[in-house]
Amino acid sequence: MNRWILGARPRTLPAAVVPVALGAAAAVGGDGEDGAVVWWRIAVALVVSLALQIGVNYANDYSDGVRGTDEVRVGPVRLVASGLAAPRAVKLAAFGALGVAALAGLVLAASTSWWLLVVGAAAILAAWGYTGGPRPYGYAGLGEVFVFVFFGLVATCGTTFVAIERVTALSVVVAVAAGALACALLVVNNLRDIPSDTVAGKRTLAVHLGDRRTRLLYAVLLAAVAIVTVVAAASRPPVLIALLAAVFAVAPLRAVLGGASGPALIPVLGATGRLQLFYGVLATTGLVVGS
Repeated sequence: MNRWILGARPRTLPAAVVPVALGAAAAVGGDGEDGAVVWWRIAVALVVSLALQIGVNYANDYSDGVRGTDEVRVGPVRLVASGLAAPRAVKLAAFGALGVAALAGLVLAASTSWWLLVVGAAAILAAWGYTGGPRPYGYAGLGEVFVFVFFGLVATCGTTFVAIERVTALSVVVAVAAGALACALLVVNNLRDIPSDTVAGKRTLAVHLGDRRTRLLYAVLLAAVAIVTVVAAASRPPVLIALLAAVFAVAPLRAVLGGASGPALIPVLGATGRLQLFYGVLATTGLVVGS
């Protein structure tokens, strides 16, 4: 596989696609100003979300690599730490992806509201500040908070807004599900890295909580997804079909609660990504059918 594709971490991309899909589905039947969904804006919103996710991945690769955090790594290979790419090249790749997100966001702001520029700037700063800068918030246990906000609330509600120029209560509800699933991915990643992050001084939420409570947090996040799906069904009952995604939650949940650690958690990361993707497909379908 091409090293740059590898560095973009394709398995994390459902975290960018699912909130946009849910936000778009929530917009259908949401009574926009002219009564119709503006689909081209949703396509541009997807570009923004994907570019941000890829930018975050490259930025983390660069920042963790130059800090030495990835010198002893259990998870997927990183470009800088493994020597597959020069730090400057990875940094430029991060800036390039974030630049694409900025340009696409500018298009959306020009066609809807210039306040989106403030949201977009905050998202880009958060993408770089996760592990970059003098005080990276990912090293202070705040990673899950920002993932929930930007890959849950902002991405989902933002998509609904650009589609119909308003945020609906339903979009907020499904945004919570999107954010919980995105956080579950990060929790598994950080659970796996507790030993190496502790040594490197990276105080993630998992390091703060410890092994046992981090495993419980993963279970709570998956339970939260089921709960908010039931809440969303009050508005659009067919969305309950998304609960069938629980089939894909069994294996990763069993592994996490069963004590899997180190390399054994790598498949759990992939399984959580598949859960996120299947939930997104089913929930999106249910939301549209029920509109």
